Amino acid sequence: MHTHQYTAGIEWTGNQGSGTSGYKAYSRNHTIQVPGKPEIPGSSDPAFLGDKTRYNPEEMLLISLSACHMLWYLHECAVAGVVVTAYTDAATGTMQEDANGSGRFTGVILHPKVTVAEGHMTEKALQLHEVAHHKCFIANSVNFPVSHEAVII
Repeated sequence: MHTHQYTAGIEWTGNQGSGTSGYKAYSRNHTIQVPGKPEIPGSSDPAFLGDKTRYNPEEMLLISLSACHMLWYLHECAVAGVVVTAYTDAATGTMQEDANGSGRFTGVILHPKVTVAEGHMTEKALQLHEVAHHKCFIANSVNFPVSHEAVII
């Protein structure tokens, strides 16, 4: 068994002079830092007074699920001899907010659109999404369903 360690930092940049003296007194802006990489501008969802031009945690969760699935899928295709020439995804997720303000994701659907070099590999390409799904580290780590509705071209 192998273990892997990851390091990431976050810095709140939203103090507008009075800190968190009131719910609307501060910005939700922050930067996400990983050593040796460009910073990612973050905030909360605009529904929670966040900056719509910055990434929010809910979007980052979708991005993580989508990227993990794609990377496993490309690996499985390479191993199986399926030549992928293009891949896009438009992931969607549903988050339920409870009356007390807490909440959770109730599901994510990935919508990968994959172009393969050889038409006779379409069925195999479609099947490999299931393999990728079961190997995705992120999908295996969440407590809600992650499904995929793939299209192969």
